[in-house]
Amino acid sequence: MTQHLNTSAGIAQLCQTASTSLVRASLEKIGAHPATFTHVYAESAITAAMTADEKRKTGQQLGALAGLPISIKDLFDVAGEITMAGSTVRSIASPAVNDATVVTRLRHAGAAILGKTNMTEFAFSGVGINPHYGTPINPADNKVARIPGGSSSGAAVSVAAGICVAGIGSDTGGSIRIPAALCGLVGFKPTMRRVPFTGTFPLASSLDTICAMTHSVDDCHLIDSIIADQALTLKKLTLKGLRFAVPQTLVMENMDIHVAASFAAALSKLSAAGAVIVDVPLSLLAEAPTINLFAPIEAYAHHQAMLKNHGDAYDQRVAQRMRLGEKYQPDEITALHQARQNWIKKMELELRGFDALLMPTVPLTAPEIAPLLESDDVFFNTNRLLLRNPSIINLLDGCAVSLPCHDQGSLPVGLMVAGLAMTDGHILAVSRAIEAAL
Repeated sequence: MTQHLNTSAGIAQLCQTASTSLVRASLEKIGAHPATFTHVYAESAITAAMTADEKRKTGQQLGALAGLPISIKDLFDVAGEITMAGSTVRSIASPAVNDATVVTRLRHAGAAILGKTNMTEFAFSGVGINPHYGTPINPADNKVARIPGGSSSGAAVSVAAGICVAGIGSDTGGSIRIPAALCGLVGFKPTMRRVPFTGTFPLASSLDTICAMTHSVDDCHLIDSIIADQALTLKKLTLKGLRFAVPQTLVMENMDIHVAASFAAALSKLSAAGAVIVDVPLSLLAEAPTINLFAPIEAYAHHQAMLKNHGDAYDQRVAQRMRLGEKYQPDEITALHQARQNWIKKMELELRGFDALLMPTVPLTAPEIAPLLESDDVFFNTNRLLLRNPSIINLLDGCAVSLPCHDQGSLPVGLMVAGLAMTDGHILAVSRAIEAAL
């Protein structure tokens, strides 16, 4: 009998069951979701699942992922392959010599890596459109083709469509949390220094982070425990007495009606469970857009020669954003780094006494794909709105979880639970308590 992925079961529970039939069923589903994967590892995934089944049958110790289907974003090195990062221009690059550190750790945990997932070219957009490989369609709406969000677009769809238990992605300005919010998933952005970036194609090394999208906080925590340099132990928390800051500057602007209603309903549930919700001005957030210019600056530095010689082969919307970094001089970049550190210190003072920041992950639900393809103005305005809230936490060098907070049957909405650097364990524990209440 074919086993199908039970998305209500956690990874720890699924690890107790047969893996091979589950992986075969997952591989069969890929064809129904075009543009989600750029490379499929059917043979090695089945081998990993069969190995887990044999260990389970003979009573051997199992890895934490025990042959379960996992996807990896197309910017992680796999030995012997060119890391394309959602592009075609890198077809002339040399193949990777080794697996990325994250991939190695997933394999050691027994993961059946199904394949590499599609992404915005070079991870430089929150929309998820890719002109080279197509755009994965958000499974949340079976009537209209909507974006999945980006840049970890295929990673999100691989989980939301029930193909994988987790999709491993990167987050430079929201690239895990945006698609998690738009596809109805849990997405975790850890403090960047906790997970090694070795063997991962960079966008902006001052901001890049790695983790996963899953169906629960516990599953995000489990993946983080595997790929991070130090596993976290989470306390069991109740919401009673927890203090949450809800910023009133910037992050509440331009919310659509469904997002505003879903966010307000979520806050009401938390308040009813005993949490203390405090509206705070947090006017410092108004400074974030003028400081957070590192993505175009660092992307341009990395791509300068390739843009000069092969610029026509790029997604032109990505190339346009990268070229915004060309004008900045070394002294200006140094000043931005100093401004960032000063801003972080002031934010730390403002957030004393709060357990977390709460805000909508993004201010809109998943837009339809067609208008974004047709109009640069619509595309760039949408991209700006999608990146606005989550990118604040990257600038803060903080950590955050996006949780679904919409009514069943409606378009997904994300509630972002965020904290300062290296408070990951507390933010995950708080998020687990909020998840239970929602």
